[in-house]
Amino acid sequence: MFTPAWGLVMEDREIQGLAAIIRRHGRRPDALLPILHDIQEANGHVPAALLPAVASALGLSRAEVHGVVSYYRHFRQMPPGRHVVRVCCAEACQAVGAEAVAEHARRHAGDLTVEPVYCLGLCAIGPAVQVDETSLHAHMTPDKFDVLLRNLEQSS
Repeated sequence: MFTPAWGLVMEDREIQGLAAIIRRHGRRPDALLPILHDIQEANGHVPAALLPAVASALGLSRAEVHGVVSYYRHFRQMPPGRHVVRVCCAEACQAVGAEAVAEHARRHAGDLTVEPVYCLGLCAIGPAVQVDETSLHAHMTPDKFDVLLRNLEQSS
């Protein structure tokens, strides 16, 4: 383990992983978004302990990097649950009940991370839900969500 000057503890694998990501994208401020995407891909979220190192490598302030991470909904600041369920909250899905599905999902999620997204591309057959970036589900209702949740629990 390593405790940088800013006082947060980082694992060696995090340091090595971050160094490789920065080498791949370069030390340019315009590489911030691709670097953050790669960090999240590697960790499941963007750990706060890595933000000062990213800022330093790109010549940005920690506030600038934190601002980007906190502004974009895509970036998670905490580790996700066992499954990530995205509920479309765009207008077409809202018009056919997405709010009820999203609220139901948040109440009954258990070990899931429920995230709002704005358009999964199933506008004509919404409300739409995506599970783990792989499976899309249309015409979602609270009852169908319960079946989906049971299937996820059985497959895990």
